[in-house]
Amino acid sequence: MLKKLVSLTISLIIIITGLILTDYSLPFMSEYLGYDLHDNGVFGITFANIILVLPGFFVFGWLALVLAPFVTNGIFNYAERLTVNLSRIPTSDILVMIFGIGIGLILANLIGGPFSRLPIIGPYIPIFLSLILAVVGAKLALRKHNDIVEFFNRIPSRRTAKLEAAKNDNVLDGPLGDRLYSSNKLLDTSVIIDGRIMDIMSAGFLDGKLVVPNFVLEELQKLSDSADSLKRAKGRRGLDLVQDLQISYKDQLLVVDNDYDDLSEVDAKLVRLAKQANADIITNDYNLNKVAGIQGIKVLNINELANAIKPVVIAGEEMTVYLVKEGKEPNQAVAYLDDGTMIVVENGRRGIGSSIAIVVTSVLQTAAGRMIFAKAKY
Repeated sequence: MLKKLVSLTISLIIIITGLILTDYSLPFMSEYLGYDLHDNGVFGITFANIILVLPGFFVFGWLALVLAPFVTNGIFNYAERLTVNLSRIPTSDILVMIFGIGIGLILANLIGGPFSRLPIIGPYIPIFLSLILAVVGAKLALRKHNDIVEFFNRIPSRRTAKLEAAKNDNVLDGPLGDRLYSSNKLLDTSVIIDGRIMDIMSAGFLDGKLVVPNFVLEELQKLSDSADSLKRAKGRRGLDLVQDLQISYKDQLLVVDNDYDDLSEVDAKLVRLAKQANADIITNDYNLNKVAGIQGIKVLNINELANAIKPVVIAGEEMTVYLVKEGKEPNQAVAYLDDGTMIVVENGRRGIGSSIAIVVTSVLQTAAGRMIFAKAKY
């Protein structure tokens, strides 16, 4: 229905434009039509007008019939592409851009007004300034996105009133109340491929929404389509985990379409989305952990969580382990705890393939995990 209405409107515009052009051409056709035709007519309409308007109506009506479908399809195709592109931009970015464009247009009219009376170039100065300042305003507003949003967030709103009312009713009591409104957790590619997020969810240690951005899914899809078998396996494992989360925790998992065409790196997109949404990031990526932390974003690192809950081992403690292979140094052997912690055993080479008693000599804690050094107790 909308498409037909637009097509009809375009047809009318073409026909009316043609009739106006026909009317304007009347003085140039006078010598061919004869001046007497301008003096005769009915209801104030001369015969010359009637002679020109009728052919003009049929000619431009035919043009409207031919051109209107093409113009309409072009408009709808462009509108569809524009809608798809705009849907990828966060709503807050669109609002901030509109705000910046509005400020730019106001300044352009204020500055260009006094110059509009200049001869020749005067009328064009406000138009030129409007284009320049509108673009500058939009770009500046995007760069100052966080400052603008923070400014408007300071304005008392219904949300603030609801928070105060809830606190007064002891529904949200104490500093945890506000955190309930910003408890979304963004999942990055590494933590999805890792898979332990499912076990953590099963244990009930995470609250709020688990958010998977569309650009993370796209990266997983690229990995699953890779020619490298290892990358392909990782990508498919990640996509399977997201599907399992959707099935098991459909009320907590949220897939969003936010994207940033000006950024190419997934980590950079995650950091920007986390800042705009006031959300935390769950990751295993060391570099992302550092970059997000520098920018004031809370990061939940599953590797750090795993290290924190490993059993405490102290120097002098005795235990029995199974030696599985040789160490790097002469006469060393290597064993592993149930959680995967590696134990380097001095003088344990002759006990490889058997369980022996050891004494812990030291514990080394690194960002990658924990390593235990011990000596064999023969």
